[in-house]
Amino acid sequence: MLIIKIVPGENIERALKRYRNKVRNTQQLKRIRDNQEFTKKSEERRESLKKAIHRKEYLKKNEE
Repeated sequence: MLIIKIVPGENIERALKRYRNKVRNTQQLKRIRDNQEFTKKSEERRESLKKAIHRKEYLKKNEE
């Protein structure tokens, strides 16, 4: 659970922005979505290889 301390007199919009940034930085939503269904380690490895290949091709294409 994330805790955001609000300083007296602080705007609620600013506190919400800090909360959103904290959720994004801790990758909390990603972990929740990953836990919804089980994926085998071989599938995770295969997916990471596909991402790496795509990233490498993208960078190579933009380099030219």
